Amino acid sequence: MSQGTGSDLVIDVGTHNGQDSDFYLKLGYRVVAIEANPALVEKLQERFSEEIAQGRMTLVNKAISEQPGQITFYVNRRLSEWGTTDPAWAERNRGKGAESDEITVESIPFSDVLSEYGCPHYVKIDIEGADMICIEHLKTLDERPEYVSIESNKVSWAGLLAEFDAFARLGYDRFKVVDQRKHGSGRYRTRNGAEIDYRFEKGASGPFGENLPGPWLDREEALRHYRKIFLTYRLMGDNTLLERLLKKSARGRRLLNRVSWYDTHAKLSA
Repeated sequence: MSQGTGSDLVIDVGTHNGQDSDFYLKLGYRVVAIEANPALVEKLQERFSEEIAQGRMTLVNKAISEQPGQITFYVNRRLSEWGTTDPAWAERNRGKGAESDEITVESIPFSDVLSEYGCPHYVKIDIEGADMICIEHLKTLDERPEYVSIESNKVSWAGLLAEFDAFARLGYDRFKVVDQRKHGSGRYRTRNGAEIDYRFEKGASGPFGENLPGPWLDREEALRHYRKIFLTYRLMGDNTLLERLLKKSARGRRLLNRVSWYDTHAKLSA
């Protein structure tokens, strides 16, 4: 399977406040930004009005789903980044004291996005419980994006293995396990080979591709990293007894805040 080499397109699935789209634009890429929450899209239209007018950014105000039409979207009252179309995720958030309001939004299969805009260089996927819909729809492309990232499963080891199996079916065999609490500032290479200084905003997914630090890992090396991570998850991750006990005190909540979450970045075989 060949890759979409030379593409100047990045697809940002789950754009939120545009923290990552801003970075991609500054690297010299065109961006298709997909965001389901209409209130956030209004802010994105204002923030990126110049880039939209220039044709460098396209906003898609729809939720990713298996079918076109309409779908229930759960807007989290406490953390806008916890918006989701997955009722189980909304229930998880409620268990953490973060209630959601239900709204109806337009939906679109990711395959339709790919059909309209073509094969990107990179796809960032962060849509709270629906990441794998996008991964599965990549099989509709004759080419593949060179780089893809998802927010990986932190509850089920079997679910994590299923993610790696899906990557393998698509031809991805090099990985980086990226701590999502360690993005700060750095010097990054743009699409044309220049370098820029950039400081990431809070909540950003961070750099991608060859701008990521460290070597690319094979599947077993990446899973060895995740085995250590899952020991922490099983001790005081979501819905564990220790988590329920610790969140009752301020000191305990500070300790829980040290439990990070991770993105898996995948690179296509040469």
